[in-house]
Amino acid sequence: MGRGYAVEQAVEAYLSKLGATHACPVSGLLIGQSSSQRDYVIMASRTPPREGSASTAGKSLDKEWVAEHARQVSRMLPGGLAVLGVFMISDADAKDTVATLSQLVFAVENLISSEYLWNPADDDITDCVTLHVNPKTRKYPFAYYYYYYYCMWLILYPHLRTICRTFDVKNPKSMAKLADWKYHSGVCSSWSMVSCCVNVDMLVPLPGNGSAAEILDAFLKEGLKEWARQIQHGICLFEGKTLPDDTELLAGQKRNRQTFTVQLLISPDDQSLSDVVQQCGGSVSVRGAIHSRAYLHSNKSKVRLAEKLLKRDVLSTVAARVQMLLEELLMSEEGEGGGGGGGGSRGKHQTAADTFALPRRIFCPVSSCGPVCVCDYQFSDEAKAEATDRLKEMLDIDVAEEHLDTSQESPAQILERGAAAELTVGPVEALEPKRSKCVGVAMATAVALLATAASMLYLSDI
Repeated sequence: MGRGYAVEQAVEAYLSKLGATHACPVSGLLIGQSSSQRDYVIMASRTPPREGSASTAGKSLDKEWVAEHARQVSRMLPGGLAVLGVFMISDADAKDTVATLSQLVFAVENLISSEYLWNPADDDITDCVTLHVNPKTRKYPFAYYYYYYYCMWLILYPHLRTICRTFDVKNPKSMAKLADWKYHSGVCSSWSMVSCCVNVDMLVPLPGNGSAAEILDAFLKEGLKEWARQIQHGICLFEGKTLPDDTELLAGQKRNRQTFTVQLLISPDDQSLSDVVQQCGGSVSVRGAIHSRAYLHSNKSKVRLAEKLLKRDVLSTVAARVQMLLEELLMSEEGEGGGGGGGGSRGKHQTAADTFALPRRIFCPVSSCGPVCVCDYQFSDEAKAEATDRLKEMLDIDVAEEHLDTSQESPAQILERGAAAELTVGPVEALEPKRSKCVGVAMATAVALLATAASMLYLSDI
């Protein structure tokens, strides 16, 4: 037997409900945390239907759509939580689903990891889980006196129940390995949280030539990677002091604590911006304060793990907000080009030196997961109802607006135009006029203020 999975009982009820109420096949994501000993699955989320597609598309699953859903869900997970794999509910034989599940889990991992701003660590778990559930074999008998025979039947024919396998996603030739899948109560009851507030002040120079796609994607992503190196080399202070990597986060009198506030000290690169001479046509400045957090299972978590998960959350939440704003702006520009008119405060034509507010981060408690929360991102012109709709669509969870935690970050405050213009590097006019609409968003100083909460984009056909 391979890896072991401790699964929250609410996941079993959720999968049973999907099998009873939806036509097969049904696919979705398994969410939780990996560790060297075992993995913890706390949530399962069904892949939403794709607009404009056939209702079931026969017996096939849309691999690209499942991967895109996973990419957007990954943005909604704080540090310590990740997409661990995929599930499929179908009445097909288990051996006939291996190839499909393998394709799904590799597609999901490849797309999610393409957005990482960090390099994999030696202790990262590379096994991802696939789960096949046949709803026809999970129906309980109608009469109580058949219960004993039903239990014996499950023992004698385990292949007819849930089939759990893992794949090493870093090895394209990885073979499926059987894994131990067991449901438990209170899987989320002993989780701890570490959090910090980080001030972001990043300036990314942009070239004076090249297409809009190159400017908005490649150069900005490269700038984020440079900033990510500073974060990864930062020093975390727990209660005002550094701790050895092997120190248990919960030790001695701290075992009853569930929350820890961390200070992340960041030192700038040895080579400052003034030491670099390069030709550019503009710049993007990203400023503001963000709230970052990470969840850790069990009372034996080490300081090393807490630091790694917290730093990765800092990187992922900033990258997600920047990418979401760029997606919004590009869709607005495409709408204007097609006569759609853009619309909204983010859809109007932008000038050469404009300021944009990145979305702020809000948190949503997961009722069956104890203290664990997921997050969403809310633009300044959005209402809470839009966040609850996205949480329902992306994670398939119902939440009331009053249960959303919007207190961790304040809405963005746009700086005065003159202050933003001072950071502009080089003349924007150096660009060709035909690129001015898309490039104008980034070419001058687009000061994206990280106030604090960001809303997840709806899935759309890609």
